[in-house]
Amino acid sequence: MRIARTELDAWIADPQRRVETTVWDAADGVRLRSVAASPYSPRVARATDGKLWYVTGEGVQVIDPHHLAFNKLRPSVQIEKVVADDKSYWENLPGAAVSNVILPARTHNLQIFYTALSLVAPEKVHFKYRLEGQDEVWREVVNDRDVQYSNLGPGSYRFRVIACNNSGVWNQVGDSLEFSVDPAYFQTNWFRALCMAAFVALLWALYQLRLRQMARQFNMRLEERVGERTRIARDLHDTLLQSFHGILLFLQSGIHLLDEHPAEAKKTLETAAEQAERAIIEGREAVQGLRASTVERNDLAMAIKTLGGELAEVDSSSQRPELNVQVEGIPRNLHPILRDEVFRITGEAMRNAFRHADAKQIEVEIRYDERQLRVRVRDDGKGIDPKLLCHDGQEGHFGLRGMRERAKLIGGKLTVWSELDSGTEVELSLPANHAYTAPGDGQRSWLLEKLAKFWGKDGR
Repeated sequence: MRIARTELDAWIADPQRRVETTVWDAADGVRLRSVAASPYSPRVARATDGKLWYVTGEGVQVIDPHHLAFNKLRPSVQIEKVVADDKSYWENLPGAAVSNVILPARTHNLQIFYTALSLVAPEKVHFKYRLEGQDEVWREVVNDRDVQYSNLGPGSYRFRVIACNNSGVWNQVGDSLEFSVDPAYFQTNWFRALCMAAFVALLWALYQLRLRQMARQFNMRLEERVGERTRIARDLHDTLLQSFHGILLFLQSGIHLLDEHPAEAKKTLETAAEQAERAIIEGREAVQGLRASTVERNDLAMAIKTLGGELAEVDSSSQRPELNVQVEGIPRNLHPILRDEVFRITGEAMRNAFRHADAKQIEVEIRYDERQLRVRVRDDGKGIDPKLLCHDGQEGHFGLRGMRERAKLIGGKLTVWSELDSGTEVELSLPANHAYTAPGDGQRSWLLEKLAKFWGKDGR
């Protein structure tokens, strides 16, 4: 090993500095073997002429430091071949064009072969290489003549390589090769732009969906408020207004009887007071959204008979109509909310028959079928004008209109048939899966859930 004086002085001044050395080995003719058994001593000696003599085990060798061999020829550097994924894409053959090498998209393994011509000691040739676009600094290797890169991204690259001979003389020009890697479809700018546009469109769609959800929630709340107001209007018509009308008839009868028949007048006024008390109870239950006590026991026929008796007491005509309630089929349990609506629709039809039809016979038929529930109210009265049927009753009256609204709300079908002097028939039909509730069944249909939420009886 030879260290120049300048290198040694620089190392003394900065011990962290790397010291450049020159090493002679077998490639330079120095043959070393174990000299432990050699009888000669000393093993290394300096002669008076400055030459260095030493024992190597194979003989005696001499070095003249004043006349050391120095290789001044810069090695010729050349890039030989480019291989990508075990396929050759470029090779430096005679006559080969030095052009931009294009590698396919998604190239996983790239191998570049290079060499340097130095005949003195080729195994001592040092290389420095750098891939512009990938490597930030030069990399130095000894006697390695290929380099590998993995998973290069799409783009343009320039590979440079330089070399030095055994005496440290560098060829700073070296050789270079430009190549490029094609992008995959998902690595192109148009694909990124498309993804960005899709992302923006998705955000816009989510924004619009959120706006629609908010609008739908607002509309639902608005519909609930409007529905609640409609419900209160129907309840007022079906309970308070009808009850007040009956009380008014009792009061008028009591006033007419007060002078000539005070006892009967007193009884009539007492009945009016009872009706007023009952109207107050019904009004309170209607405001609170409670079910009438007459239908709490799930006996629709009994509730209708009770209502018929009340209507008959209120009727002040000379000939009261006869009420007949018939039940066909096996009675089934109805959901309380739906049962309440059926009772109100039937009650409104009965009130119209008692008060406006001048009927002699009123029939209410309740039929429990396997496929549907059907309630029919018939009378033999004077009938309804067809024009009033087309316009949902008289102006300012909400009986027929309220019946249709209630039937639509519970998913039923309301049919009204009438002719002048031929009576009237009102029929309400409901699908069995909506009307009937199985005993012990804790689940409710979607319709009943909707009704419970609408009427505010769903635990709120």
